[in-house]
Amino acid sequence: MAAALKIGQRLRGHLGTYTILKSLHKNVWTASDTNVGTVIIKTAPIKRLNNGKAILNMFQGCPYIRPLLGQIEEPPALVLKFLQDNLLKASNTRRLGRPDIKFVAKGVLEALNIFHEAGYVHTDVKPDNILVNHGNGANRFSGVELGDCADAYCVNPNADPFEEGHVIGAAIFRSPEANLQLRWGTATDIWSFGATLISLIWGQDWHIFIPEGYSVDGPDYPTQVLVKQASIFGPFPYFYIDIADEERQRILAIINNYIHENGLRKPFSMAEDPELTVEDRNFIHEIMKMDPRDRPTAKELLEDPWFN
Repeated sequence: MAAALKIGQRLRGHLGTYTILKSLHKNVWTASDTNVGTVIIKTAPIKRLNNGKAILNMFQGCPYIRPLLGQIEEPPALVLKFLQDNLLKASNTRRLGRPDIKFVAKGVLEALNIFHEAGYVHTDVKPDNILVNHGNGANRFSGVELGDCADAYCVNPNADPFEEGHVIGAAIFRSPEANLQLRWGTATDIWSFGATLISLIWGQDWHIFIPEGYSVDGPDYPTQVLVKQASIFGPFPYFYIDIADEERQRILAIINNYIHENGLRKPFSMAEDPELTVEDRNFIHEIMKMDPRDRPTAKELLEDPWFN
């Protein structure tokens, strides 16, 4: 169980003493440090803290990945770099312009490329895990870093394709294969990046895969997210038989038939909206492939003409 901290509480770490200033949300606080100013203090169950520490030490010094600044033994906590905002809050406050979206998208892809080339999957790419500092003038942001790396996972490239994958991330940003608990890999981050990009384009806390009328904690929620995913970017391709067992193939057939019989198909490739340019639509369509084997890599996306 993570420790509960209090405003004004002083914590002694390896590299300094920190005074708790404010609770941001559960298990995350801002704190002051006489050496570096404002920092983030994050508590979590010890196993998750140790995993986060190991991951951040591995990628320490890599651009676009929020660094570890230190640790606290009692209560167990990590000290992380402070950034002024996250993209969920920023895009809810005011829609991002295209230059801002491309700036943060490039930073996230740079971070994912570093993870993926090392054989790691971030597993939880979403707007509130993308951290930014505010800029001046025409540039809304001066820096972007990918945070919340404690659940990053080293994937086995030779794993059995029918091996079950453990649950990761938030359902509405989770890839179809991850929602099905199929074996997932680096391509799941690419889907999550695409879902995040869609949320940033529209802003105002609008997320394309939220199934209306279903509780996020309900047992049917991931399946209803799959219905939304397949209705917009589907259908599930026949070649899923190479990676899905008979039970999941049955689920996919039911979803495809349900969408067809109820006229729910709304292809994103046909989408027209004032918030969406043709270039945006084409870029997103390249990313959001139902079959993970068809998705481009982070490195390939960084070379896409959309950034020009």
